[in-house]
Amino acid sequence: MSNFWRLFFSIIIALPLTFLTLPANSAPILITQITAGDFLELGVYKMRRGDYQEAIENFSQAIALEKDLAVAYSDRCLAYLQLQDYHQAIADCTQAINFAPDNFEAYLNRGVAFYRQGDYPAAIVDHNRAIALKPYDFRAYYNRGLARAGDGKDSEAILDFNLALTQIPRITSLLLADIYNDRGLAHFVLQDTQAAMLDFSLAIRLNANDYRAYFNRACACGRNGDDFGAVRDFSQVIRLNPSNAQAYVNRGIAQYHLGYHLAAIADLQKASEYFENQGKRVAYEKTLDLLKNLQQKISFATEIALL
Repeated sequence: MSNFWRLFFSIIIALPLTFLTLPANSAPILITQITAGDFLELGVYKMRRGDYQEAIENFSQAIALEKDLAVAYSDRCLAYLQLQDYHQAIADCTQAINFAPDNFEAYLNRGVAFYRQGDYPAAIVDHNRAIALKPYDFRAYYNRGLARAGDGKDSEAILDFNLALTQIPRITSLLLADIYNDRGLAHFVLQDTQAAMLDFSLAIRLNANDYRAYFNRACACGRNGDDFGAVRDFSQVIRLNPSNAQAYVNRGIAQYHLGYHLAAIADLQKASEYFENQGKRVAYEKTLDLLKNLQQKISFATEIALL
């Protein structure tokens, strides 16, 4: 049961440098030229609506008018991140940093792009720079913790998650839940199951509707031999995310260990259906193999019992 879930918090849209405003009670004026600030403001508006491709066009128009407008590159980086174009996101953040070397958001978001490319050392370097610029912003510590965990440095990741927890505003309970969840994963990798269970439980308490913490706690229960707990938490995953095929697989295995053979077979059959519908051919075939193996064991156990 090694399929875990991580979150990655990063992005705040930079506000435009210039807003188009008219003084109160002023006479109407004729706008004869659209400025870079206007395109920037429009791009931010499109970003907030989720129109990322259109936002990119607006930011590009702003850059065409002002080549050194760092915030336009930084915001266009965010749009590329949302579209999973990490190569272009890195290029834009690099340009933003060239024009504004103290641009905290550019380092933060370039670190995100490196992380999502799997370049964990580069992500760590960028988050180090972000922390040097803003040592009291929890996001950089959290993101560096994720990058360190990805790089196999789970003990250092836990230290970063701890720092993030000391900096994060207490009112943001959902973000706190994310940090506890990821710190729990680092503890789990280090085989400190007790600490992992505590963190997953804290994450669930703060956000009872996030299936990932239930999934992770179920895996920790399985490692502890608590199959009842695993079934309970995988059931919650399925309630919150009904098409989660991996949860059906893992719950099926736990149910088999508990002797609930018919329920185990039903879960594996359901998992195979979801894997097939989702086009996950390898997982589908492995689930069928597991189902066949399980049915053979159940049949053999039944024959022995009848002797």
